[in-house]
Amino acid sequence: LSKDISFKDLGLLIIDEEQKFGVTHKEKVRRLKTSVDTLTLSATPIPRTLNMSLVGMRDLSIINTPPADRLPTRAFVCKFDAETIRKAILSEIQRGGQIFFLHNRVQSIYAIADELRQNVPEARLKVGHGQMEEHELEGTMVSFFNHEIDVLVCTTIIESGIDNPRANTMFIDNAHAFGLSQLYQLRGRVGRSKERAYCYLLIPPNRKLEADAQERLKVIQENTALGSGIRIAHHDLELRGAGNLLGEDQSGHIDAVGYELYLELLDEAIREVKGESVEESTEPDINVRIQALIPDTYIPDIRIRLSYYKALTDISSPGDIDRIEDELRDQFGQIPEPVLNLMGLM
Repeated sequence: LSKDISFKDLGLLIIDEEQKFGVTHKEKVRRLKTSVDTLTLSATPIPRTLNMSLVGMRDLSIINTPPADRLPTRAFVCKFDAETIRKAILSEIQRGGQIFFLHNRVQSIYAIADELRQNVPEARLKVGHGQMEEHELEGTMVSFFNHEIDVLVCTTIIESGIDNPRANTMFIDNAHAFGLSQLYQLRGRVGRSKERAYCYLLIPPNRKLEADAQERLKVIQENTALGSGIRIAHHDLELRGAGNLLGEDQSGHIDAVGYELYLELLDEAIREVKGESVEESTEPDINVRIQALIPDTYIPDIRIRLSYYKALTDISSPGDIDRIEDELRDQFGQIPEPVLNLMGLM
């Protein structure tokens, strides 16, 4: 990425761990040559990259088959509790495994390490973080790989590229402060062998979490199946928005026009650029003095009502209306007059 590097004949760019690179980085490399084929690899692509794939600006391939004998990692959200931590560390040591304890503040990492030493004196423990001297950090990591220590107290430097099949328990302190894709990447550091792995998402005992943080932890806890990275990336896209297509912003303002309309506009623009014909759709404004709606007495759930309003606006033939009518009658009984009027208008 530095200015003094020039390529002789660049034809293919492969970006691994794509979620680690910013837009500026990727655009900088692309500017070197216009016709560079790019392959980006990631378990959890950033929202903008995923959105570009979903709307057809990029091709998307999903590898869904996990390695043989691999088991899903169990994830638990729990309060920071000394007894729970002690039991989990000892049970991992007893089965010959190792533990990551992730605390992402260098200022207080040694205090946490001392607390763990007092809590679990039986465990061999070392600290690893990015501000350590190079040889010291390397020594710590080599000791961990050689099973000379049981617990590695570390920061997010282990987020990618670490593969230790013996490490199968992980604690993430203050898990509410991490992003979705980051939590997923961190959880992927354990469970890399045939053993069952456990990931404890620790939250402060006396603090109310923000709605977004609660949502992130819920998504991570629920999506534990192997290959669920794409589902987590979808949730991330919903939570953060898809970002600007041009410019550096990673999270955008799609909610200003709504995701559906945004995709429609984007699809039209892409087809125009590709030279395909774009059909002009006219939306006539029909004003008839009759009651035309789906009453809440007929369908009480607002989400189901909205889904039927959307289905009715998307119809393209009389057959679609008949199908919706049969569906409504089958699920909710006799159709009231306002709904019949609405279907007639549509």
